[in-house]
Amino acid sequence: MMARCIALDMDCSQFCVLAAAAMARDSEHANVICGLCADVCDSCADECAKHDMKHCKECAKACEQCAKECRKMAAMT
Repeated sequence: MMARCIALDMDCSQFCVLAAAAMARDSEHANVICGLCADVCDSCADECAKHDMKHCKECAKACEQCAKECRKMAAMT
C-alpha cells in the first residue's frame, strides 16, 4: 500500500539534493532541474496526501512548499 509513496519520497529527496547542488554551483541547467524537481515534488505531495498518517500529511505539505519554491527558481533566468 505504501510502496508508491515510499518510492516517490525517495525520488523527491534525490531530486531535491540535485536541485540544491545545481543552484549552489550556479549550474546553467539549474532552472530545468528545478522545474523537474517541482514536478516530482508535486507527485510526491499528491501521493502522500492520500494517506491519513501524520507524517504523510507533513510530507505532502513540505513537498507542496518545495514545489512552489522550485518553480520560482525555475522561472529565474
